Amino acid sequence: MKKGLIGKKIGMTQIFDENGKVIPVTVVEAGPCAVTQIKTMDNDGYEAIQVGFGDVKVSRVNKPMKGHFDKADVAPKKTLKEFRLENIADIKVGDILKADIFETGELVDVRGTSKGHGTSGAIKRWNFSRLRMTHGTGPNHRHAGSLGACSSPSRVFKGKKMAGHYGHETVTVQNLKIAKIDAENNLIAIKGAIPGPKGGIVVIADAVKA
Repeated sequence: MKKGLIGKKIGMTQIFDENGKVIPVTVVEAGPCAVTQIKTMDNDGYEAIQVGFGDVKVSRVNKPMKGHFDKADVAPKKTLKEFRLENIADIKVGDILKADIFETGELVDVRGTSKGHGTSGAIKRWNFSRLRMTHGTGPNHRHAGSLGACSSPSRVFKGKKMAGHYGHETVTVQNLKIAKIDAENNLIAIKGAIPGPKGGIVVIADAVKA
């Protein structure tokens, strides 16, 4: 990984390219992110940078975290993430990373938390087909149907697709193209959809080369 930012999903819209073609994009408020800590091989066993996004009141921060931010001389941040970069030699604690570290046309990977749907049935969760609505099928039109396999193996295998908690999990969408960057307002327009609801926290990093 060469670079990365924490951002907030603003929502979806559309823009037009030079040929007048419509491009659906997701707008992300990417940064500014402050570097709050440098992880080194000597102290931590690996090299990385810790960055913070989103200001928070000092009264909302506990004493250990307040000391952490005071040591870095950075205002308290709501979200902290680590990025293992290829080269951290030029980065110092207190540096501010903004949207302009990326370029238009660059491919990025976006990670976020998908929308939560609570406890959902098998049709909504796994796209099962429902039963016929006529000829005495009811009242179990939306049931999952048979689970077992007769007398052998006389049990239900682990991983069987059933009703349960749907959504609210970490999802990464790879190789999305940056359609436009508004460096002045720290906005990045990414082609296509990204995980999570409006206002959700996302992590943008340069695409991993296969």
